[in-house]
Amino acid sequence: MIKNKLNITDHVELAKGEEKLSKQKAKQLFDSGDIRQVKYGTFDGVGFIHNYWFSGIYDFAGNIRDVTISKTDVRFVNEYCTPVSGREWSCEPG
Repeated sequence: MIKNKLNITDHVELAKGEEKLSKQKAKQLFDSGDIRQVKYGTFDGVGFIHNYWFSGIYDFAGNIRDVTISKTDVRFVNEYCTPVSGREWSCEPG
């Protein structure tokens, strides 16, 4: 289970919470004009959006993870994967 600010311990409830809050934040991103701050096509832009949508749920939102996380059977980027440039990643275990 991913540690979250909502203190939810059930996978289904966490998914529902994520969906509700991220949809609200996505709407806010456009309605507020904050979308204009996004550096399109960059890693920083993705980080900005991830932080905007998920900072109310996860401490790591918008940051490069330093741990491997997964949800049920879905595994996300490993802790040893780092962005190199543009859309390229380096995944060399330390």
